[in-house]
Amino acid sequence: MILGLRTVIYPAPDLAAAAQWYARLVGQAPYFDQPFYVGFNVGGFELGLVPDGEPGSAGPQALWGVRDAAAAWTRLLELGATPLEPVKDVGDGIKVAAVVDPFGNRFGFIENPHFDPARVG
Repeated sequence: MILGLRTVIYPAPDLAAAAQWYARLVGQAPYFDQPFYVGFNVGGFELGLVPDGEPGSAGPQALWGVRDAAAAWTRLLELGATPLEPVKDVGDGIKVAAVVDPFGNRFGFIENPHFDPARVG
């Protein structure tokens, strides 16, 4: 049974550079930092980085929650991400977008006023 998003793992051949970039993005240092895996706790969910694998924008398409999709878009571009899918209102107040991080991975995000963090189990 699927219980909901727990972890999203991004390939990062330059693990140290990716760890620094994602630390700036999420506003905190990783809670787990080893040569084989770097993990960040982001709102109770795990954003993981691994040094193996091939970065790409066609792999798993997780959407990370944000309060303001337009502001997130701007900040990600300022941090060196490149545009992939501009902010789009998909209805009912929900907005989605995606960028490509500096390491070649798709990084998707969602502004969803209906998401209730109290329901995360």
